[in-house]
Amino acid sequence: MLLQLKQILLPEEVTQARTILAHAPWGDGRVTSGAQAAQVKNNSQLPEQCDAAQALQKLVLQGLKRNSAFFSAALPKHISPPLFNHYGGSANNFGDHVDSSVRYLHNGERVRTDISCTLFLSEPHDYCGGELVIADGYRDERIKLAAGDLILYSADRIHRVEAVTEGQRYAGFFWIESMVRQEDQRRMLYAMDTHLINLREQMGETHSAVIGLTSTYHNLLRMWVDT
Repeated sequence: MLLQLKQILLPEEVTQARTILAHAPWGDGRVTSGAQAAQVKNNSQLPEQCDAAQALQKLVLQGLKRNSAFFSAALPKHISPPLFNHYGGSANNFGDHVDSSVRYLHNGERVRTDISCTLFLSEPHDYCGGELVIADGYRDERIKLAAGDLILYSADRIHRVEAVTEGQRYAGFFWIESMVRQEDQRRMLYAMDTHLINLREQMGETHSAVIGLTSTYHNLLRMWVDT
């Protein structure tokens, strides 16, 4: 599933995030990469435990919490602490790679990376190039979203960030371990939940069809969820 979620961060929150990023202590982006990805990674990244990263993580997690579509699509069990990167100048690209299947956190916990997420923090007109390119069997998806918007996609996809040839590209990124491990099941549940929202608006909560489909949704979730 490839899904865009708009305004995870509101415009004033994007401004706040950009102010933090402008004064942040950037380091080598390869520090959090596996051996293969490190060979093609050329960007800057915030140290995970620095004050700037901590403040930004809080901002992003608050945005995710209030977004019902995010929960419906991801059904998150664990969310890895968001990280933040910068592309520009001589550190401006990240070649083809696939994300590690497990993310090891500082507290000793592990997150299975079912879903990858990129939160854009620069406007498309702020930089040239810098598209997130997600490979598909027959067509590459080229993604460049408005600041504050999130792209959510399956973590097993090969992807890259094209070279930023002008300007500066800032983004957050993180991974989700879903309560529902299988992508096709998550996709079905998200589609059903979306249709249920529309039915509730048209028929009300107590209509028999709404009650019946709600029961089916939760029974499927109960069957597939891994808590």
